[in-house]
This record gives sequence, C-alpha cells and structure tokens, in this order.
Amino acid sequence: MTRISSLNAQGAVQRLEALIALLTDAVQSGASVGFVQLLEKLEAQTYWHGVIADVKRDSRVLLIAELDGTVVGTGQLILESRANASHRAEVSKVLVHSAARRHGIGRALMQTLEREALQRGRTLLHLDTRAGDHSQALYESVGYTLIGGIPDWARHPSLNQLEANAIYYKVLKS
Repeated sequence: MTRISSLNAQGAVQRLEALIALLTDAVQSGASVGFVQLLEKLEAQTYWHGVIADVKRDSRVLLIAELDGTVVGTGQLILESRANASHRAEVSKVLVHSAARRHGIGRALMQTLEREALQRGRTLLHLDTRAGDHSQALYESVGYTLIGGIPDWARHPSLNQLEANAIYYKVLKS
C-alpha cells in the first residue's frame, strides 16, 4: 500500500539519496522538471538542499509517497508569501518513479497536496507542465483547468529544442 506523508527538513535530509534518485529517474524518463539530461548528482543534491531550506522556513511543503518503505513519488507546494497572495500556492515537482507509474500514486499526491493547501489556508493552486505531456491527463482528471500556455517556455530535457508549457489552476473548496 502507498503511504503519503509530509516531510520536515530532518525527514527530507534522511531521505536525500532517495529524493536524488527519484529526480534523476524523472529527468532520464524525459520529464520536464527544470533539468536537462544528464543530471549530475551534485546538481540534484543542490536542488534538494534548496527545497529542504524552504521546508525549514515553512515556505514549501514536501510530500513523499512510499511503497513498502521505498520512496516512489514526491510533490511540493510552494507557498506564496506576499500579503496579497497568501491564499495561493504553486504545485511543483509531482514526480512518480518510472517503475511505479499508473498505480494512482500521482493522483494520491495531488489529493494530499490539496488537503495540505487547505490546512494552510490556500484556496487557489496553480501549476505548469510541458504542453502535450502525459501529466496533463492527471491534472485534468483531478479538476485542474487549463488556461493556456507560453511558446518556447523550456528546453526539452534530452532534445535540444524549446517547448511550450501548459498552465493550470484549481480553486479549492474547503
């Protein structure tokens, strides 16, 4: 059974190697998550240390999905801190290991992120993904609304070409 939990900074440090492996798997699988192949371990480690610092400052929520004690997924909420935006958060880096996909883990992460957002008074979530990516089906199936995209938004992780993104939002009901 999959277990979803929120990590504090210490818990994230304890699972750092698993988080690095998960991010590396996502990039190698072609996910558009801000990195290009070949992702160096030091680059992934630096990224996660930044996330851990944000978790420690309470400006980011970090979830993990575990299956039989193994980290197979993760998702984040980046909490907006400006006074006029304290009702919203960005969904970020929803990753499921390539060997664990198509078992509802992404959906469970998204649902838990929404509950975490509501607990923090966040009623508007937004995210973006690569236009045409398989993740769009997940986001739409859990109620996110596509509002458009920007051409040439990001470099494909393995191809030397720019691709559009797809921007989504969801208003949460408490």
